[in-house]
Amino acid sequence: MHTSIPRIFLVGPMGAGKTTIGRRLAQVLRREFLDSDQDIEQHAGASIPLIFEMEGEAGFRAREKTAIAELTQRANIVLATGGGAVLDPDNRRCLAGRGFVVYLRASVNEQLRRTRSDDNRPLLQTADPRARLAQLFEQRDPLYREVADLIVASDGQSPRTVVQYILESLGLQDVTC
Repeated sequence: MHTSIPRIFLVGPMGAGKTTIGRRLAQVLRREFLDSDQDIEQHAGASIPLIFEMEGEAGFRAREKTAIAELTQRANIVLATGGGAVLDPDNRRCLAGRGFVVYLRASVNEQLRRTRSDDNRPLLQTADPRARLAQLFEQRDPLYREVADLIVASDGQSPRTVVQYILESLGLQDVTC
């Protein structure tokens, strides 16, 4: 285990590959992989769409804030966050102050391609998902950049290539994935 490496937090829009890349990165580094959305679902005993339906986005964001505050304190982890985790200033402080933040950047076209058959994304249950993704990107991109130690474009990149780039950025050229 590479204990000299800080906790690694993945941020970025839905469909950027945070979960896929995070799982692979954790496996290579022999770390625990955590996903803040999965943690929220486990604690709530309900799916994210149901939480949105019952509590609204505000209720979900309150749950997310609690999860981020707790999860970012765990040692030796790779954490994938929800796309909107950066909206809360406290979440941004936790992420930026407690680990190495990787912003996985994906174009709106790529996000649309990767999420179009996923019904588990409440913010995309709209007549024009492309416009919604563009709006979210415009709102959140500056916040992702604010907390990022590293920005990686995931469009057209294999998970293996992205993980290798992250490892090299951490000074781990000797680790292969």
